[in-house]
Amino acid sequence: MSNLIAQLARLFTAKASEPSHAARLMQAADDSAGLDARHAQELRAAASAWLRVVR
Repeated sequence: MSNLIAQLARLFTAKASEPSHAARLMQAADDSAGLDARHAQELRAAASAWLRVVR
Protein backbone atom coordinates (compact mmCIF):
# COMPACT_ATOMS: atom_id res chain seq x y z
CA MET A 1 0.00 0.00 0.00
CA SER A 2 2.80 2.43 0.81
CA ASN A 3 4.38 1.64 -2.57
CA LEU A 4 1.20 2.81 -4.31
CA ILE A 5 1.12 6.03 -2.29
CA ALA A 6 4.78 6.67 -3.08
CA GLN A 7 4.15 6.19 -6.80
CA LEU A 8 1.20 8.57 -6.71
CA ALA A 9 3.24 11.15 -4.83
CA ARG A 10 6.01 10.96 -7.46
CA LEU A 11 3.45 11.31 -10.25
CA PHE A 12 1.90 14.45 -8.78
CA THR A 13 5.28 15.93 -7.88
CA ALA A 14 6.57 15.47 -11.43
CA LYS A 15 3.49 17.12 -12.92
CA ALA A 16 3.69 20.08 -10.54
CA SER A 17 7.30 20.84 -11.42
CA GLU A 18 6.63 21.14 -15.17
CA PRO A 19 5.29 24.49 -16.40
CA SER A 20 1.79 24.35 -17.79
CA HIS A 21 1.01 24.79 -21.46
CA ALA A 22 -0.43 28.24 -20.76
CA ALA A 23 2.69 29.24 -18.82
CA ARG A 24 4.89 28.18 -21.73
CA LEU A 25 2.75 30.22 -24.13
CA MET A 26 2.97 33.28 -21.89
CA GLN A 27 6.74 32.86 -21.59
CA ALA A 28 7.04 32.66 -25.36
CA ALA A 29 4.90 35.80 -25.64
CA ASP A 30 7.16 37.63 -23.22
CA ASP A 31 10.24 36.48 -25.12
CA SER A 32 8.90 37.68 -28.48
CA ALA A 33 7.20 40.88 -27.27
CA GLY A 34 10.10 43.13 -28.28
CA LEU A 35 10.47 41.48 -31.68
CA ASP A 36 6.89 40.97 -32.87
CA ALA A 37 4.13 42.51 -30.78
CA ARG A 38 1.34 40.97 -32.87
CA HIS A 39 2.73 37.46 -32.45
CA ALA A 40 3.13 38.06 -28.72
CA GLN A 41 -0.52 39.11 -28.50
CA GLU A 42 -1.59 35.99 -30.41
CA LEU A 43 0.37 33.82 -27.97
CA ARG A 44 -1.27 35.56 -25.00
CA ALA A 45 -4.71 35.01 -26.56
CA ALA A 46 -3.88 31.34 -27.08
CA ALA A 47 -2.82 31.01 -23.44
CA SER A 48 -6.04 32.65 -22.28
CA ALA A 49 -8.10 30.35 -24.51
CA TRP A 50 -6.23 27.32 -23.13
CA LEU A 51 -7.04 28.38 -19.57
CA ARG A 52 -10.73 28.82 -20.45
CA VAL A 53 -10.87 25.30 -21.89
CA VAL A 54 -9.04 23.74 -18.96
CA ARG A 55 -11.25 25.37 -16.36
